[in-house]
Amino acid sequence: MNTSISSHAQETLTPIQWAEKACEALMTKFEPENLPPERFHYHQGVFLSGMTKTWEQTGDDRYYDYMKRWVDSHILPDGTVLKVKTDELDDIQPGVLLFPLHARTGDERYKQALYNLVPLMKQWKTNPSGGFWHKEHYPNQMWLDGLYMGGPIAVQFGNVFNEPEYFDMWAHQALLAAQHTKDPVTGLLYHGWDETKQASWANPITGLAEEFWGRAIGWFPVALLEMFEYMPDDHKDKPALIRIVQDLLTALVNYQDEETGCWYQVVDKGDRPDNWLENSCTSLYVHAIAKAVRFGYLDPKYLEHAWKGYQGVIDTLRFDENGRVVIGSICIGTGIGDYAHYIARPTSENDLHGAGAFILMCAEMNLAQRADSPQ
Repeated sequence: MNTSISSHAQETLTPIQWAEKACEALMTKFEPENLPPERFHYHQGVFLSGMTKTWEQTGDDRYYDYMKRWVDSHILPDGTVLKVKTDELDDIQPGVLLFPLHARTGDERYKQALYNLVPLMKQWKTNPSGGFWHKEHYPNQMWLDGLYMGGPIAVQFGNVFNEPEYFDMWAHQALLAAQHTKDPVTGLLYHGWDETKQASWANPITGLAEEFWGRAIGWFPVALLEMFEYMPDDHKDKPALIRIVQDLLTALVNYQDEETGCWYQVVDKGDRPDNWLENSCTSLYVHAIAKAVRFGYLDPKYLEHAWKGYQGVIDTLRFDENGRVVIGSICIGTGIGDYAHYIARPTSENDLHGAGAFILMCAEMNLAQRADSPQ
């Protein structure tokens, strides 16, 4: 039996309380060592990144301990990382969790694990323009998702361990991806780009994917805003990267659904009857808009769009028979394709990257709410 969330709960729970409810729903379902898929992968990484922010804001060590148990199940005493595909950016992303663990414990195996992951990028395969392949078996393909998978961990690594070459490396990746995927009419970013035009989905003239897929676009500003926390303010490319965030987020608000506040699976085609509102992209956009306002990159008026999107997601939530929150309308993991491909993708409930996006949204909106409250 499932029950709708009462309007009282929707109105009285704070954003960080919703983040905690999402964390606890997944903590109840999975022991940390059993989080799917059973490898070192971004599905767990984005969920546990959200959980880490929840721990930082609440001080509740249950969240830290859960995150640490998952990481420890993959890291040997010598820093070897278990069950990781070292030729896929998706499997580098969870390394961001090693930073707070190393900072809190001083345990050198976490630092060694970072040195086993991040320097792999120095030999990463690239397209002719120097853009990182998303995966070894997708030659020359740059995906928007890749910036989130590799950028934040590399830039933080460069900051923490004084290796500034990673700032330049990932500024180049972001600039290259934005330059080639940005549509001049809508301001949106296509899901991917193959410079060689060999991928089955690539436009034979431009090498671009066909569509603007919701979650892929979401990873891009979220990644850049994470990178900005560790990239020096005087880095030569930072002003251009900030403009990318500003332009993309101001373009996205034009496609927010007026009635619900959410965004569509294929962002620019909300008028099509088979298109549908999707919670993970909405959560990522809300997070990015609110964070860009907090950093001073967007006018505070944009918080209206963030709060509307936040409420739109909250309005879709329900509780299961055990009183655990259920986050639905989450597109499952998805490659690049045409409109029909995205529309036909199944949805899931409490999927890790959807729950992670939701928790990231709630953590950021909690900061927005605090900033708004009288001191």
